[in-house]
Amino acid sequence: MKKQFAINGMSCNHCVAKVEQAINQLDGIDKVKINLKKNNGTVKFDEAQVSADKIAAAVTEAGYETEVI
Repeated sequence: MKKQFAINGMSCNHCVAKVEQAINQLDGIDKVKINLKKNNGTVKFDEAQVSADKIAAAVTEAGYETEVI
């Protein structure tokens, strides 16, 4: 499954790396692509192992506001 997330609060490439790292630590993540200019990200993942809500929670824990779009 592929979902897009709006991510607010990122201001630099370090922020992007922090969000990517937070998501990649979850089981079932296949691919993460974060776009700093558009303040969003696309995540490809296995629904059997992880949910969109869990991914959003990981981004929030990393210190950024997010929602599934």
